[in-house]
Amino acid sequence: MAPAATSGGSSLPSGLAVFTTFPDLLFIPEFVFGGLVWILIASSLVPLALVQGWVMFVSVFCFVATTTLLVLYMMGAHGGEASWVTLDAAYHCTAALFYLSASVLEALATIQMHDGFTYKQYHENISAVVFSYVATLLYVVHAVYSLIRWKSS
Repeated sequence: MAPAATSGGSSLPSGLAVFTTFPDLLFIPEFVFGGLVWILIASSLVPLALVQGWVMFVSVFCFVATTTLLVLYMMGAHGGEASWVTLDAAYHCTAALFYLSASVLEALATIQMHDGFTYKQYHENISAVVFSYVATLLYVVHAVYSLIRWKSS
């Protein structure tokens, strides 16, 4: 009789396998779109400082945390332990919730832009909203598949 598989094929990848497995492949677009949100918010004028401060915090936090997780996975720091699968699911659920709140608030700030802003500044904020919603979608998809992996581990 063959021994039972303990992980069920649900462990985290190591090394370059991070770039070939789903949902871990989503690290790259999360990194790109999160960076675009960060750049666009940093370069735009801020009509509502508190609101766009939250958007900036979320984009920088998720950018740094996603980069850190990607590097740790590539180095194999998780060692195949199940606690890392839980960490992955918890992080991506939190990031998805943070990005959803940031996207809604950035859309609100863009809608409320009135006099004193140029066409270019308005379009920078519209771009930030679009990229923020794309990042939200990526984090939600990653969170769903991370939860599926966590459930099967």
